[in-house]
Amino acid sequence: MTVAAPPRATQARAPRPTLIEQRPMRNPDLSSREVMTRRGWWLVALNFLIPGSAQAVAGGRRLARIGLGATLVMWALVVLAAVGALLSRQLLVTLATNWFVLLIAQGLLLAYAVLWVVLTIDTLRLVRLVRTGGLARFGIALVAVVLMVFSSGGAAYAAGVAGSARDTIATIFGQSGPSVPPSDGYYNILLLGADSAKGRDHMLFDSISVVSVNAETGATTITGIPRDTRNVPFSAGPMQDMYPDGHAGHSDAFCGWDNKINQLNTEVGQCLDGDAMYPDAADNGSTPGIEATKDAAEGVLGIEIPYYVFIDMDGFAALIDALGGVDMKVSERLPTGAIHQNSDGSLSGVTGWIEKGTQHMDGDTAQWYARSRYTTSDWDRMKRQRQLQVAILDQFTPANVLTRFQSVAAAGAEIVNTDIPQSLLPYLSDLAIKAKEQKVTTIELTLESVGGIGVDPDNPDFAFIQQYLNETLHPPTASPSPEG
Repeated sequence: MTVAAPPRATQARAPRPTLIEQRPMRNPDLSSREVMTRRGWWLVALNFLIPGSAQAVAGGRRLARIGLGATLVMWALVVLAAVGALLSRQLLVTLATNWFVLLIAQGLLLAYAVLWVVLTIDTLRLVRLVRTGGLARFGIALVAVVLMVFSSGGAAYAAGVAGSARDTIATIFGQSGPSVPPSDGYYNILLLGADSAKGRDHMLFDSISVVSVNAETGATTITGIPRDTRNVPFSAGPMQDMYPDGHAGHSDAFCGWDNKINQLNTEVGQCLDGDAMYPDAADNGSTPGIEATKDAAEGVLGIEIPYYVFIDMDGFAALIDALGGVDMKVSERLPTGAIHQNSDGSLSGVTGWIEKGTQHMDGDTAQWYARSRYTTSDWDRMKRQRQLQVAILDQFTPANVLTRFQSVAAAGAEIVNTDIPQSLLPYLSDLAIKAKEQKVTTIELTLESVGGIGVDPDNPDFAFIQQYLNETLHPPTASPSPEG
């Protein structure tokens, strides 16, 4: 008798998950508004946080590769910039001030901004808004658009900043001479201020000072030379050949009615053959009158001054407005307007007054604050100009400049001329960062300088001036005390 084998015990198998359960982002349950709404929010978030990832999980592979590749490149560049800032800030500034690097950066940022728009539109297609909840579909669309404006707009703004920086550098430093090493440990720069509307060749410089920046520490000393300083000596060159005993002034009333330092620009530009005296001036981004003023400042201070920066005071207000104004502490009530002093000492043309106390000044008010001289002395006027210079430097914070970069760059390109070469920008920029951490030392060469050196502009002791400045820039080191 044959006995039938007992049936084999069978183990119940779990049902294989459906495709929808395996890949809910790519193949969601279209019938569930809850699932589609949750999926929509996730896709929008992924598109913002990691552009291209929404396509990677729910869309076309090709667009996903483009988006993720661009995102990885941008992240890599940001990481490299951060590492560069930590390891070699000067290298980072070198790249950031190179016109070709800025051009590439501008192109990449614009392309990334456009790509982000494309990815956002495609993400909204993948969301399938009609399948989401009633209110959620509007919320998802609104958030996606807002995030797109924030991200893509930010990239577009950064591209604009790169373009503005490139144009500004090319405009200001487009015709610059060779780079020279620091002299006795300092970079010395002649800072000139005047109204260029009067004409570049015959304007009188309203403000003359020399900025000395320590090449190691960035410590900055500003020495103000009164515009009325007379009989200035010159460093070796054509002006010294003409005036070996100091500037005597030109006899022509049109060129200069006496021998003040601020009239050299008129004399050399209008009445002497300045182009023959300084044949390389134009090629180096300078003028004969500025070069003559450099030679005079070198003779007065006894230092080498290879570079200049000219600021057009007529457009100076635009830079201050671009920075959002400037805070100044006014110690004396000052008049504003096209002022004329009458023979009896009264003033005409006064349009307003700058009151005592702390004032937040716009560009026009700050300009009059620096110019006003009829109710105060030249010393006080120079002091106010120096205070304004320092206050403006304080306004150049990274946050302020970045948020206002376009207008600051445009204003700077309009009012600044210099012969500082582009190759020196990274080094000077690095020193400028160090300088912001230190107090600026100021020296005013006037009789009224409180705590200063007391110099008579009509009869200056140039040997004393040179000795004083040398001791300021190179203070004697304390000798170690003997042991025991």
